[in-house]
Amino acid sequence: MRNDLPALAAKIGEALSNRSEYVVTQPAELRVLSDMSEDDVREFAKSHGWRVIRRLGGRQIEFYNDAGVRAA
Repeated sequence: MRNDLPALAAKIGEALSNRSEYVVTQPAELRVLSDMSEDDVREFAKSHGWRVIRRLGGRQIEFYNDAGVRAA
């Protein structure tokens, strides 16, 4: 599933360039993120300048642009 991570990052990045949040609810996208540890998901978000919040027991994951985090 890690092979799908760059494609998911591109999709999230594109969405966040047009709006303030991106909510991951698609099962295929959630599967990619659920295979990662909580710390890995946070680091993934931080490395792209995003903030991540899990909702509904992990069935919904929200990404936001984070002005306090700079992309590496």
